[in-house]
Amino acid sequence: MLKITYKQAKKINRLIRRECCNYDKGCFLLLDYVERCRCVQVISCYGIYCKYFISSVLPIDKQLRKEILQQNQNIRRLKYYEKNSKHNRYRC
Repeated sequence: MLKITYKQAKKINRLIRRECCNYDKGCFLLLDYVERCRCVQVISCYGIYCKYFISSVLPIDKQLRKEILQQNQNIRRLKYYEKNSKHNRYRC
């Protein structure tokens, strides 16, 4: 998990609403097959929990990504997610 500030959370929510292909009107489409499921990343304001967001959506906003990386010092872990996103393998 990458820690974020409240100001960063607002930017992240705007980015999710504009760019994330799994987001639809507040719901997470991959978990929405039985009942409506809220997007975990949109309702969280203290950290980034979604691995798809880290690997696919966050790199779109380079300034926000750089700010979060500098704040967290977890650069190796984030680079590992991005490197393996092609193969859909997410390991910690």
